Amino acid sequence: MKIAFFIFLSIHGLIHLMGFLKAFGFAEIPQLSQNFSKLEGILWLIIVLAFVFVGVLFLMKNNLWFWIAIGAVLISQILIIINWLDAKFGTIANLIVLIVAIIAVAAWNFERQYKQDVSQSSKNATISEELISEIDIEHLPIPVQKYLKYVGVLGKPKIKTVKAIFKGEMREKGKDWFAFTSEQYNFFENPTRLFFMKANFKGLPTQGYHRYKDGKASMLIKLLSLFPVVDTKAPEMFKTETVTFFNDMCLFAPAALIDERIEWLTLENNSVKAVFLNGEVSISAILYFNEMGQLINFISEDRVDVNSNQSVPFSTPVTEYGILNGYNLPIAADAVWHFPDGDFVYGKFYLQDVYYNSKNSD
Repeated sequence: MKIAFFIFLSIHGLIHLMGFLKAFGFAEIPQLSQNFSKLEGILWLIIVLAFVFVGVLFLMKNNLWFWIAIGAVLISQILIIINWLDAKFGTIANLIVLIVAIIAVAAWNFERQYKQDVSQSSKNATISEELISEIDIEHLPIPVQKYLKYVGVLGKPKIKTVKAIFKGEMREKGKDWFAFTSEQYNFFENPTRLFFMKANFKGLPTQGYHRYKDGKASMLIKLLSLFPVVDTKAPEMFKTETVTFFNDMCLFAPAALIDERIEWLTLENNSVKAVFLNGEVSISAILYFNEMGQLINFISEDRVDVNSNQSVPFSTPVTEYGILNGYNLPIAADAVWHFPDGDFVYGKFYLQDVYYNSKNSD
């Protein structure tokens, strides 16, 4: 699609070259019955160069492309109106470019809100150079100690922030899977989770932003980055996202499990109960481990399914481990709702990369 749009921009731009050639008498253009002044000819040439330049910026993913494209469309359309009889069909191409540019501006603006939140939280985060030792984990249940040793947290820095990159698939009940990519930042001193997702839903670009910060939580999903299809700020979202935040700690930021806000209770069969406190809100989860020390599942009954608005048991069974950034982490897991009528896997997450204690919010 990107190459096709680049070709479209280039062809649309080059068509404007006819006006330049006609104005300066470089060629006879039968399709153009009107005469153009040299000033108009220069403007036609500028539009040619502008659209080609826009195409190059578009391929380079430079955000200047949509601003220049909007300007080029406006000038092009003025010239078309002036020469309506000969050039009116160029309006269709201009409209296509304008629509794509407006969607791109909306996507950029939506993501900018996420990046501003990340930047603000990054500035307030403190980075520790203190290393995790045996003393730091000795108060934890034996299965959790074994897990942290398996992951490889000993001798590595205590983590205050994490950036995680995912790809995967998601779906709603009764609907098809759609692919997504996501980027998120978690901050542990002041529990914060900023999750930004990009997806293709039924062929249409869709973006979603989950914001968990300062005792509030929200979820906003926009079709074409313009039309909200989900906009939730209900109070119960905070408890739900607290479960998600703690789930993140367990799966791809396990070094954070030495946090004093977690209360532990050892159960049988290599399982433990954890209660995580954030302000006045507490959530609990059962963590299951195997003999190797791997975390194999996380189950909580403190999440609410947004679609049904019901409290539903939630789990994230781990399907694969791998080494990322020097840690042996769960790199693939499912997200499952345990509805009364049966289990429903609504998400498949594949961890692509992870960065700890980074002050860079780019």
